[in-house]
Amino acid sequence: MLTIQDASRRSGLSEPTLRYYEEIGLIGPIAREATSRHRRYGEQDLDTLQGLACLRAMGVSIEDMRTYQANRALGHGAAGQQRDLLLRHVERVEAEIRTLGVHLEYLRAKAQLWDARACGDAAEEAIASQHVQQMIPSLQAVLR
Repeated sequence: MLTIQDASRRSGLSEPTLRYYEEIGLIGPIAREATSRHRRYGEQDLDTLQGLACLRAMGVSIEDMRTYQANRALGHGAAGQQRDLLLRHVERVEAEIRTLGVHLEYLRAKAQLWDARACGDAAEEAIASQHVQQMIPSLQAVLR
């Protein structure tokens, strides 16, 4: 059995987050020592926490984590629902990646523009400036 500090360290979730997840029913109830009433986490609890930590890191909402946990408890009978929930997040992450790609290209173009200015290369500055201007519609599209 693990202390809350050990569970926090191994899961990557803070102690307040562990308490909160138990309070809202995402995990637990967690076993407690008879005398001190300190939480004691088992390996199954830790597996659950590590899964939740991954979902949280990917931006999955508390509501979707609740659904995920409920579906998990249902087992194979909820496999399709589990797949659909995860695929919705796949689509969201793919959109974020596309957005970040545009941001990355814009930052590189701006850096090239300023590099050309720093070097005093008017021809390269004009090319870089044109590239930045061509990117504006793409940047505006992802900012909406």
